[in-house]
Amino acid sequence: MENENTAILLAEDEESMGTLLCDYLRAKGYQTDLYLDGEKAFKGFCAKRYDICILDVMMPKKDGYTLAADIHSIAPEVPIIFLTAKNMKEDVIQGLSLGVDDYITKPFSIEELLLRIEAILRRHRAVPSEFGRTTFKLGKNTTFYYSKQILAINNKETKITTKEAELLRMLCMNKNTVVDRNSALIAVWSDDSYFNARSMDVYIAKLRRHVHQDPDVKIINVRGKGFKLVY
Repeated sequence: MENENTAILLAEDEESMGTLLCDYLRAKGYQTDLYLDGEKAFKGFCAKRYDICILDVMMPKKDGYTLAADIHSIAPEVPIIFLTAKNMKEDVIQGLSLGVDDYITKPFSIEELLLRIEAILRRHRAVPSEFGRTTFKLGKNTTFYYSKQILAINNKETKITTKEAELLRMLCMNKNTVVDRNSALIAVWSDDSYFNARSMDVYIAKLRRHVHQDPDVKIINVRGKGFKLVY
C-alpha cells in the first residue's frame, strides 16, 4: 500500500473510539499506534518517528494542548490534528496558536478525518522538512555539525558527546524558544527521573561553556521552565 511508510500517532483516551480509528487507519495502510493518555503518547513519540499526530484535547495525565506543545518542542515540523468535543471559539484559537494544522470537533465522519489527514500530508510533503537537517549556523562564528557531533567555534573544532549533540540539536531546532525540561529529558534520556535531570544539567553546563566562547550565542536558563538557545 502507498501509505505503509506513513506512521500516525493517535492519542485518544476513549478506548473504544481510539481502537475504531486505529483499526480504520491501519486498514487504509497507515502504521498507526494508539495511546490512551498524553504521557504515554509523548514517550511513544520520543521513541519512534511519526509523520503526523492526531490528539484528543481532553486526556488524562497530559492534555492535548500540553502534548502538542511538547511534540513541537522536539519536532516543530510534524503536523498535528486535534480531536475534541469542544466547539468554543476560544478552544479553536488556543489549538491553532500552538501551530496545529487542523481541528475537528466530535462527532465527526471517519472518512472526513481521513481526507484531512491526506490533505495535510500532501501539503507538508511539498515543503522541505527541517527534521533531517544536520548542520546549524549559530551566530557569526559557530557551526554545529550534528551528524559528526562537532562544534566549530572560531575555526576550532570540538568533539561533543551524543547526549550533548542531541540536546544542542533540540535547542537549535527551537532557537529563541524555551525548550521544556521534561520534554528534553524524555526526548534524550527517555525518562525524566531525578538522576537524569541532574545529568542533563551537567550536559547543559558543558554546552554553555562551549557556545559562550562565541559572544553572539547564549544558552539561557528559564527558571521553572527549561532552556533557550539565543543567537
